[in-house]
Amino acid sequence: MTNYTKIQLKPGKEESLKRFHPWVFSGAIARFETQPEEGDFVEVIDSKGNFIGIGHYQIGSIAVRILSFEKEEINDDFWKKRLQVAFDLRKTLGLVNGEYNNTYRLVHGEGDYLPGLVIDVYAHTAVMQAHAPGMHFVREALAKALVEVAGAEIENVYYKSETTLPYKAELGAENGYLIGGVNQLDVAVENGLKFHVDWLRGQKTGFFVDQRENRSLLEKYSKGRSVLNMFCYTGGFSFYAMRGDAKLVHSVDSSAKAIDLTNKNVELNFPGDERHEAFAEDAFKYLDRMGDQYDLIILDPPAFAKHKNVLRNALQGYRKLNAKAFEKIKPGGILFTFSCSQVVTKENFRLAVFSAAAQSGRRVRIIHQMTQPADHPINIYHPEGEYLKGLVLYVE
Repeated sequence: MTNYTKIQLKPGKEESLKRFHPWVFSGAIARFETQPEEGDFVEVIDSKGNFIGIGHYQIGSIAVRILSFEKEEINDDFWKKRLQVAFDLRKTLGLVNGEYNNTYRLVHGEGDYLPGLVIDVYAHTAVMQAHAPGMHFVREALAKALVEVAGAEIENVYYKSETTLPYKAELGAENGYLIGGVNQLDVAVENGLKFHVDWLRGQKTGFFVDQRENRSLLEKYSKGRSVLNMFCYTGGFSFYAMRGDAKLVHSVDSSAKAIDLTNKNVELNFPGDERHEAFAEDAFKYLDRMGDQYDLIILDPPAFAKHKNVLRNALQGYRKLNAKAFEKIKPGGILFTFSCSQVVTKENFRLAVFSAAAQSGRRVRIIHQMTQPADHPINIYHPEGEYLKGLVLYVE
């Protein structure tokens, strides 16, 4: 087996790792055998020299992301085995090769024991994002293993990590196709609805696949309602509401590009349908000026907090946003409200929404609690992986 550079921990700092939590924080490190480079494989040992795990090293608060708690070679076979397990899970979930649905997350970082890696699949194209230098350096091996595992299911692998890797690492990451790139489709299918995917220029990997089941739930509540989809991005909730027989649907996003794509997606599914209108406008300004015409509102903002040091401001943002919705929504209205910030806990989020409800003086009941779908699995030893929180509220 390869001799990886050893990183020794301070006494007692191995406890979370013995419970299989996959992160080593920089403050837990006592010494380096030799100074590793960013992205190097390292072997983590406890203060007495006992083996703990093998992982990727990087500069920052999270210094090592553990890939394996066993003494094993990290090579092409290792990547292939991990990807095979991830692929088999998605087949079990019925997400692979379906005419009704060809869009899913294939790899969800720590949830699939591949920390620092995300892969979303749109039809026959896989979009890969590295969030750690170590995954950036093995991108070619990962792409090769991916097409071996998926066979004819995946023809193209597009690498999109320019904005997700630590900028201080100066890795010079460029977006582009690692495999294929000729016959890719830009229209994917989710629960029978079509949408354009812009993995070249869009946010994240091109679409937010984590809301699939929550969009389906919204469809069931849409009949006869006037729907407002705030932070609509490419309009996912909007066209589900339309299929659910909503009376009207208004989509709002501050990005004109997002509104353009929303309109294209609505036209793709409901050509010429006059129930839909879209507005490129700041969310808070729109909420301020709108009347009380809506009885179903979706609040799905981008992450207000990506780091703990801005958590307080983020919670104020959630309170302010939800307070506006409670103030304006019609009696008997339904509010779908979300947080996708990993550092905002379920308790934090619920308290922010509770405070907003109390401020409004309305009677509010929780009718559903939502989370991420099964293709965004949560490693039981890594509770931080549960990032998406949502509530469906009935407002009297």
